[in-house]
Amino acid sequence: MEEKSPSKRIFRYFVRGLLLVVPITLIFYVVYQLFVFLDELIPMEIPGLGLIVLLAGITFLGWLGSIFITQPIRNAANRALDRIPLLKTIYTAITDLLSAFVGQKKSFSRPVLVKLNRESDIEKLGFITNEDLEQLDIRSGKIAVYLPHSYNFSGNLYIVPIENVTPIKAHTSDVMKFIVSGGVTDIGLKQHEEK
Repeated sequence: MEEKSPSKRIFRYFVRGLLLVVPITLIFYVVYQLFVFLDELIPMEIPGLGLIVLLAGITFLGWLGSIFITQPIRNAANRALDRIPLLKTIYTAITDLLSAFVGQKKSFSRPVLVKLNRESDIEKLGFITNEDLEQLDIRSGKIAVYLPHSYNFSGNLYIVPIENVTPIKAHTSDVMKFIVSGGVTDIGLKQHEEK
């Protein structure tokens, strides 16, 4: 076997170095810029103090909200939102999406493979979000599955026959990373054995 020339080896090492350095540098840069942006929201002379005050304030508001916001106040706010339908739609969608990821009713907790059609073996990764679709007057045997897009934080909701859905054995966050990265992230996905 012919040895590679020194210049090719050096170039190969350079590319490997780039693959190591660029992602780490970008992460540090984004975190630093986010820190600076948040810290400047409440300008203080000591660097970082603005960010601490901001985080403490948000946490305090969350604590106040959990103690003092009672059901009547929530109902009054909902009645006010009912008068502005577009605003209510946006507010409800955002709060439901946030609670699906970090709230008490996490919806992206059941990763699955979805067969896109019967004539093909093409499948897509997604998450079951709802198994009861009676409120939409959709016949039984179908469920709601959210299919995120790769290299994007958006996706589509599909109503699919339940027999087209196969649960997979993987952690939810790993599946989301795998999808968003376009399948580049190696997480060792394993399908559930069929019973």
